[in-house]
Amino acid sequence: MTEEVKLTDELGDQTEKIDLQAPDQAEMPVPSNNGAQLEELPEEIKKKLEKSKAARLASKSKKKKKQAQAKVTSGKAFINSTYNNTIVTLTDPVGNVISWANAGLAGFKGPKKSTPYAAQIIVRIAVEKAKEFGLQEVGVFVKGVGTGRESAVRALNANGLNITFIKDITPVPHNGCRGRKPRRI
Repeated sequence: MTEEVKLTDELGDQTEKIDLQAPDQAEMPVPSNNGAQLEELPEEIKKKLEKSKAARLASKSKKKKKQAQAKVTSGKAFINSTYNNTIVTLTDPVGNVISWANAGLAGFKGPKKSTPYAAQIIVRIAVEKAKEFGLQEVGVFVKGVGTGRESAVRALNANGLNITFIKDITPVPHNGCRGRKPRRI
């Protein structure tokens, strides 16, 4: 059904034809920008990501647009890998965050958050968000001693980002304060 709607603004009256048909939910297309990489994700993670993307799109319509998103071809990737979690943050060269992901966001719970598989999945999620900005190459900064650090770097390369350098920025004490007592297992 097409209706004519009159809009009034500072320039005067203007008439526009607006299509008022409601789309069926069965006919809604799947966004093509996620492509084959989203198809490879497990079903549970796909559902959670689609739900969060729908929430983001709904919240974006309520907020004012700040400015047009600039295209960023090179940037930095920060991988923080601890014994309990892995966090991946992709930024522009200045350090403004483009996208990030962690194991909890992808639906992993408990000891599964620190696995190399979880690191691969969250890198894929972060890279998909960053490719909307045109990110192509990154310098990688790895921090921490977790099991996901190496697989996260490999996943960055496997998901289509060119790695220019890899730097370990794990903090090392120079005989500063006294360390924790050793863990008894």
